[in-house]
Amino acid sequence: MRPSPIPDSLRSEVSRPRTAHSGAPGNACLFSFPKDRRRRAGLKGRERKRVFARILPRSSLLSWKNDLAGIFFPRLVSGTCWGRPESMRVLLGPVAEDCVTVARTPRPRWWWGPFEAMSLPRYALCWARLPARVGSALRPGREPGPRTWGWSGGIWSSSSSSSSSSSGGAKAPNTSLYVPLPVKPLGPSATGDVGAELTRPLNKAEVRKILDKFYKRKEIQKLGTDYGLDARLFHQAFIGFRNFILQSQSLDVDIHITLNDISFGAAHVDDLFPFFMRHAKQMFPMLACKDDLRKISDLRLPPNWYPEARSIQRKIIFHSGPTNSGKTYHAIQRYLAAKSGVYCGPLKLLAHEIFEKSNNAGVLCDLVTGEERVVTDPDGKPAAHVACTVEMCSVNSPYEVAVIDEIQMIKDPARGWAWTRALLGLCAKEIHLCGEAAAIDIVTELMYTTGEEVEVRKYERLTPITVLNHALESLDNLRPGDCIVCFSKNDIYTVSRQIEARGLQSAVIYGSLPPGTKLAQAKKFNDPDDPCKILVATDAIGMGLNLSIKRIIFNSLIKPSINEKGEKEIEPISTSQALQISGRAGRFSSKFKEGEVTTMYPEDLKLLKEILNRPVEPIEAAGLHPTADQIEMFAYHLPDTTLANLIDIFVDFSQVDGQYFVCNMDDFKFSADLIQHIPLSLRVRYVFCTAPINKKQPFVCSSLLQFARQYSRNEPLTFSWLRRYARWPLQPPKNIKDLVELEAIHDVLDLYLWLSYRFVDMFPDTILVRELQKELDGIIQKGVHSITKLIRMSESQRMLNLNTSPAGKQGLPGAAKSTSPDTAEAQALEAAVVEGLASKSLASRLVRQGRLTPYMLKQLRKEWLKQQSEEEQDRPQDSGPKGRLRSRRRNDPEAN
Repeated sequence: MRPSPIPDSLRSEVSRPRTAHSGAPGNACLFSFPKDRRRRAGLKGRERKRVFARILPRSSLLSWKNDLAGIFFPRLVSGTCWGRPESMRVLLGPVAEDCVTVARTPRPRWWWGPFEAMSLPRYALCWARLPARVGSALRPGREPGPRTWGWSGGIWSSSSSSSSSSSGGAKAPNTSLYVPLPVKPLGPSATGDVGAELTRPLNKAEVRKILDKFYKRKEIQKLGTDYGLDARLFHQAFIGFRNFILQSQSLDVDIHITLNDISFGAAHVDDLFPFFMRHAKQMFPMLACKDDLRKISDLRLPPNWYPEARSIQRKIIFHSGPTNSGKTYHAIQRYLAAKSGVYCGPLKLLAHEIFEKSNNAGVLCDLVTGEERVVTDPDGKPAAHVACTVEMCSVNSPYEVAVIDEIQMIKDPARGWAWTRALLGLCAKEIHLCGEAAAIDIVTELMYTTGEEVEVRKYERLTPITVLNHALESLDNLRPGDCIVCFSKNDIYTVSRQIEARGLQSAVIYGSLPPGTKLAQAKKFNDPDDPCKILVATDAIGMGLNLSIKRIIFNSLIKPSINEKGEKEIEPISTSQALQISGRAGRFSSKFKEGEVTTMYPEDLKLLKEILNRPVEPIEAAGLHPTADQIEMFAYHLPDTTLANLIDIFVDFSQVDGQYFVCNMDDFKFSADLIQHIPLSLRVRYVFCTAPINKKQPFVCSSLLQFARQYSRNEPLTFSWLRRYARWPLQPPKNIKDLVELEAIHDVLDLYLWLSYRFVDMFPDTILVRELQKELDGIIQKGVHSITKLIRMSESQRMLNLNTSPAGKQGLPGAAKSTSPDTAEAQALEAAVVEGLASKSLASRLVRQGRLTPYMLKQLRKEWLKQQSEEEQDRPQDSGPKGRLRSRRRNDPEAN
C-alpha cells in the first residue's frame, strides 16, 4: 500500500517559490494564473506572479481534474460555474514516485450526490485525505486494487476488500530478511559535472551537515515508515545514501541543485526525501514491488494450480486404519484391476515392492523414482501402470485409479507438499488414500474446496497387539523375533556390540543404509534357517519393509526432530510414530500371529502406555512448496537477490489460509548458499538445490558443489571422471568410519543418478554408474554383515588413539592430577604400558585383530599395575636416607 500524504510540516516547504530548471524531479513545470484570478484567489506577494509545482507530467496537468472525477466519481457533472473566490493550498499526495503535487483551484458551484454544495478546494482536500494508493490510478499501468469507499465524518475513507492471511490481517513483513544491495558511487561524467556548472561545486562538510539534519528529522522517519522503511531499513538506507552522495565524483543534476539550494536556504532539507527513497529502492528493490510480490506468493488457492484435475469429477476413497489392517492391500487390488493406474509411495522400497508385485501379477508396470526409471516394455513404450515415489508422480497424465499411500505424511514439515500436490493434482477418476484416521478431516476439508466428496472405509487390525506390563531390563532376556528400536546410530552400535558379547547374532537396519542393504538385512532376519534372530533398527522399519517381528522393544522414547520452523526439538515420540513402529509386531503375513510391545527400561514403560493410549491428534494443515515458476517470477522483480534470500522473502510474503502451511526449506537454502558463487541460470540452480542430499555429510555436500562447478564449465561428468573422484576401486570397510564413508559415496552416486535424469547431456553415463552403485552396495552389505567386528575395531582404534595422544600420556589435566609418589609411579607404569601398546607388540596386534577388546585391555592393565605395586611392597627397602624417606611417605600420606 502506498503511504499517506506528506505531513503538514512539509507542505509549507513544498510550495516555496523557486526557480524551475529542466532537471527538477517529476517534470517540474512553471505555471501562472491571470492577474484577476490571482487576486481573487487571494495570492499575495511573489506568490501572485507564479507558483512552482512538481506535478504529474505536463500532458496530465490540464486534465487531472476530469481524470480524477471520472475515476472516483463517475456521475460527477462536468459543467461547473465559478462562484465566490476562495483559495486553498492542497497537497494531493505522492502520486508519482518522487514528486509532490501542489494545486490551487477555485471551487465549483454544485456537485452531484453527497458533493452537492461542496467547494472544489473542499473536494480536493477530501481527495488529498484519501490513502495515497488511489493516486496510482492516475499513473498508466497501475491499478489501485479492489477497495470500498465510504463517506464518513466529512471525508472519504477506504477499506480493502481483498482477503489476507489466515490471521485475519496482512502480516507485517520481516524486514530482517531484506539484504541491502550495493549501489556503487558515480564516477566522473562524460559530459562533465553539469550541476556544478549551473550552480557551484558542493562543499562536502556542508553536505554532511545537511544529510545529518535530514536523518534526524522525525517527520522524515515517519514518512519513511509509511513507505515501508522501518527503523532498521531507514538507517541502512540512509548510510548507503550518505556514502553514495559523499563518495560520488559527480551527482545527478537534480540532486546537485537541490543540495545547493538547501545550503543557501532556498529549499528545505525535506526536499531530499524523493532522492532518498529512490536510492532506498535501489538498495531494497522489494520496496518498489511489494504488491506484485504478494500476488506472486499468494498460496491461498492451491486447487487452482491444477486445471487438468479440476476439469474432471474425481471420486476420493479414504482407506483408514492402523498398520497391519489391510487398507493398502484393498487399494492395491483396485489398482491392479484398473486399466491404468499410478501408485505413489513415500519410499523407493515401497515403489519397488509394488513394481515387482504388479509385474508378477501379469500387470505391466513401470518404475519411476528420483534416481531410477524402469520401463518394462522392450520397445520403450510406457506401461499403463506406474509405481513411483510421491514426489515423482505426474499431474498431467490421466489414470483410471491412483493410490496415495501414507496420506498422513501430508503434515510432514519437509515433504508434506508432495502429498498435497498428489491429492489436489492427480488426474484420476478414482483416488484411493491409505493412512491414519487423523488425516480424514483435513482431506475432507481440502476436497470440499474442489467440490469432491470423500468416501471413508475403515479397517481394524488383523492381528492383536499387546503392551506388556514389564520391561526387558536386560539383553539377557532377548528372544527370537525381538526387535530393539533405537533413535540414533550410536545406540545401534552399542546395542549390537552388547548382543554380540552374549553370543547372539543380530541384523541391523538404519536410514542411511542403501535400499539393497536394508532388504538384505531384512531377508537375513526373516530367514528361519539363519541363526540371526534379533533385529536392531531405527524407526526406518516403520514403513517399507516386511519383517517377521514378535516383540518391539523401545530402547528409548526420546527422538530428535525438526519442527515446522526448522528448529531442532528433543522430545518423546508422538502417538502416531509410536503406533507406526509398534504396529510392525505380529504382522498378518509373518509367523507370529500376535504382537507385543515393551521398553528396555522400566521407567519408560509407563510413558509408552500413556503415548499409545492418547488419541491421535487430527491433522490441521497440509504442506505447500513454492514452484520453480513462482521463484522465477520473484527473481524477475528482485534480479540481484540470492536464491536463498529469495526463498526467505517468498515465505515471508506468502499468504496461506488455515488449511495449509509452507514447508520447511532449510535444506534447499543450504544447497543454495553452497553453490551461490557458481554461475548458473536460475532454473538450473533451482534444480540443483532440490537435489536430495544429507547436509550432515561433508563429502556429499562437496560433491554437489563439484557437480555444479563442472556443469557451469559445460564439462560433462563422465563415468571415468566419477571413478577417479570416488577413488575407485574401494576396499571393504575395516571399521565404522570406513563404512560411513562408503555410505557417503553411495549417496554421491545416488546424486549423480538423480541429476542424470534432469541433465542428460551433462550426466551421460547413467547405466555404468548404476552398475557401479550395485557393486558398492555389495561391499556395504559385507561390512554390515560383520558390523560387530567393525564396531570392535573402531573401539580399539579409538582407545589406541586416546592412549597415544599427548593428553593421554600426560594424564588428567588441572586439579585432577595427583602429586603423590604412588600416583607418579602408577602413571609411569601406565605410560610404559601405553608405549608398549603403541609399538608392534603382541597386545597391539591382538587389539587390531579384534581378539582383545578395550575393556579386556583395561582390566589387564589394572591387574598388571596391581601386581607391580605388590612387588614393590615386597621388595627390600633401601637403608639409605632416600629409601627411608620413600618408605615413610608410602606409609604416611600426610608426610608430604
